[in-house]
Amino acid sequence: MITEITQACDLVIFGTKGDLARRKLLPALYKLEKFKKIHPDTRIIGAGRADWTKEEYIKIVKIAIKKFLKEDIDNNVWNKLSLRLHFFNIDVYKDLYFIKLKKILDQTKNTIIYYCAVPPSAFNAIFKGLGKIGLNLFPSRIIIEKPLGTCLKTCKEINDQISKYFLESQIFRIDHYLGKESILNLFSLRFANLLFFNNWNNQIIDHIQITVSEEVGIENRWNYFDEMGQTRDMVQNHLLQILTIITMDQPKDISSENIRNEKIKILRALKTIDIENINNQTVRGQYISGNINGKKVPAYLEENGANPKSQTETFVCIKVELKSDKWFNVPFYLRTGKRLAHKYSEIVIVFKNMPINLFKKHNNNLSQNKLIIRLEPNESIKIDFLKKISGLNEIYELTNNRIESNSSIKKTHNQIDAYERLLLESMKGVQSLFVCREETEEAWKWIDPIIDAWKKTKKNSLQLYAAGTWGPKNSDKIIRKDGRNWHKFD
Repeated sequence: MITEITQACDLVIFGTKGDLARRKLLPALYKLEKFKKIHPDTRIIGAGRADWTKEEYIKIVKIAIKKFLKEDIDNNVWNKLSLRLHFFNIDVYKDLYFIKLKKILDQTKNTIIYYCAVPPSAFNAIFKGLGKIGLNLFPSRIIIEKPLGTCLKTCKEINDQISKYFLESQIFRIDHYLGKESILNLFSLRFANLLFFNNWNNQIIDHIQITVSEEVGIENRWNYFDEMGQTRDMVQNHLLQILTIITMDQPKDISSENIRNEKIKILRALKTIDIENINNQTVRGQYISGNINGKKVPAYLEENGANPKSQTETFVCIKVELKSDKWFNVPFYLRTGKRLAHKYSEIVIVFKNMPINLFKKHNNNLSQNKLIIRLEPNESIKIDFLKKISGLNEIYELTNNRIESNSSIKKTHNQIDAYERLLLESMKGVQSLFVCREETEEAWKWIDPIIDAWKKTKKNSLQLYAAGTWGPKNSDKIIRKDGRNWHKFD
């Protein structure tokens, strides 16, 4: 998907002073400059409430890149990037500033891209300000970050606000997981290999596990996280996006529209979880103090700015089922949490047992084959299978064996990361790695009943778990009661 840019852009970054811009966007733009993927006439305009000169902004950008780039700055690359940088002081709640912004943008030559690296509370002011003075006209584009609301109602409100001023083809909703190389590899794994394509159904697959495990806590984001919780923050976007890609039918082609259509079908096929089945299919937890990498870490309720009465979950485990002939009777076990034992994201496809065990005389129980897809860190694909133990022994004993393919055997500075890819795709106007309105709303339609059911039942109370463990013990029970076990981290 990485190709040369053919169109010059004016990239306006609202919230250029913020953590997202400094940590992700500015280093990503440096890397795109390094890879020579940015059109020579493209400009980068930082917008924020500050009385910075262009020279001051350039110095601030360099400091941010040095801090977060994880490699030494190449002066030749930096000199080229710095020539693109401009700063615009703006108060998004005042129309006068948008009038001034219009005067410095070149709508006749450059495609204008607005990146909203700001809290959702500021979205509508930006949409209205751009729309009032005609800065929203096609082919301009606007990029908005998650979270899109905290429920279906607030998600629709944001979508309604932006749709007053921008066409759906102009709106790029980011879920950075969709820019990861490992996620893109799921498409080729499934749809370019007959070995997997023909065995991707309920006749062959027993169940699927999806784990997104984090070692970090809330990283001084108490107010944001306590409002969202792990379910809203991680499940309704990242985990559901992984689930749709793993289960979607083959699209007609790899165009944005056809990929999205297949993903939406999966979201609509999710079986409802509500007050009737909430206790059987979900577990939620909150971390208490513990040890991670030999270091003592505080409990969630001891974090900076914490409300000691908070009932917000930092861990969630959900058993998901689909109303689908292809996936009938195949459960999907999703789990994600903060302050867990290791940081990693992984999909485990567990295949059914052999219908007949020819080797039961010496191998009473044959272990199940597994396809293990590590998304991060150290992207890899592993296949666990059985083979005979070598030797002249007459006993025909089998042992587990593994084939492994590393997608990134060695990390290099030339690798493309998620934000680099997504920024480049937005400059090209390609939406296949972005989320459409219908996807965001269908995800919330499924999530809302779960959160509502937790509020209404006392039985499904928060389960405490020590930091540095794998979450509440009940998350093991939710899979063990089905006669299955979590794949062990290795």
